Amino acid sequence: MKSILITGCSSGIGLDAARTLKANGWRVFAACRQQADCDRLKAEGFDSPRLDYTDPATIDSAMAEVLAATGGTLDALFNNGAHALSGLVEDLPTDGLRAIFEANVFGWHELTLRVLPVMRAQGHGHIVQCSSALGLTFMQFRGAYAATKHAIEALTDTLRLELRGSGIKVVLLEPGPITSEFRRNGIPWFERFIDWQGSPMRATYEDKLLPRLYADNPPPDRFELPARAVSDRLMRVLNSDDPAPRHYITTATWIAGILMRLLPTRWVDRTLSRM
Repeated sequence: MKSILITGCSSGIGLDAARTLKANGWRVFAACRQQADCDRLKAEGFDSPRLDYTDPATIDSAMAEVLAATGGTLDALFNNGAHALSGLVEDLPTDGLRAIFEANVFGWHELTLRVLPVMRAQGHGHIVQCSSALGLTFMQFRGAYAATKHAIEALTDTLRLELRGSGIKVVLLEPGPITSEFRRNGIPWFERFIDWQGSPMRATYEDKLLPRLYADNPPPDRFELPARAVSDRLMRVLNSDDPAPRHYITTATWIAGILMRLLPTRWVDRTLSRM
């Protein structure tokens, strides 16, 4: 039985990926940041270590739990857990930027460093990173999140280059809008760090961000797909001995990639300013 550690499994992409892989015969270690979510997944039949990217002790304990259960091996890692911090860049305190990088970049890097010696020893493995269309482009109010995804893209591309010939496959998944609790889960971070009421752009928040952020039942984003779209692509990657290095998921990602490659930056700015 092949084994995989997936982070951010409380809902959305991580939860669907865990269920999909388990249904296809994998031993899934479905990690969550909150113990209550781990307990819920254990009741569903998963191994579910608690792993908080901002707490190195939980990274160590989660890896120890995984390796004890598998006899020291791990076939795949899916770095997925992340959170948003919506707000205009001029209203983004450095502490907020530091906090989102701890969760969305530094924790991923720390976990990856724990996994690499295991995969090197066994001579194979897949490290799959859940990036985003915002790892390719940028949007108003999404500066902090886009910055973390651009960082993940650069680290992942470099790691893939450096691991050539090792038997370890390093892959980027780049979804656009996916049905999940991601927007709602980002509200506490927005409320903690963004003083929108004191912003010189307060009217912009009231017009563009707040109605969407706090909507009880917002309409789907254009080109939104269910989480299963990511799980299906993840399965394809894990079943390949030579997977493509990056995978665009949703039409929005393809549009972002084409915009950034073909259009002058001024044209990109005009297009994105209308979104």
